[in-house]
Amino acid sequence: MKKLISSMALLTLGVLAVSFQQDKALLKESIARGKEVYGMYCQNCHMEDGKGQEGVFPPLAKSDFMQKPIAELINVVLKGQTGAITVNGVSFNNIMPAQDYLTSEQIADILNYTRNSWGNRLKGMVTPEQVNHLRE
Repeated sequence: MKKLISSMALLTLGVLAVSFQQDKALLKESIARGKEVYGMYCQNCHMEDGKGQEGVFPPLAKSDFMQKPIAELINVVLKGQTGAITVNGVSFNNIMPAQDYLTSEQIADILNYTRNSWGNRLKGMVTPEQVNHLRE
């Protein structure tokens, strides 16, 4: 009986390790795609280094705004942002247009890239399924 329990525990640990490595690889691929899409659709305002434009467009680099729940970040990309917001203690009041023409995969990839770049290291992976759910 002890051998069976030990074998099951080892098998479970092995499965978890493989799953973790697969998730890590998927995130790495998403971040790479996200960097490309960010360069096409986000970089003009938020800049290549994610530091934004002082007084005009908020930074994404080392940004407290990026720590918001994933659903809120998805909605900002999907629906845009109007009105005053505060990022890292600085107020911004500009319009970010909706980016709902991007695919769900592109939005997930952009968010995975921005949540894991320029000093941001946030847990959790944004998935196209999460974006699809909020599109409905």
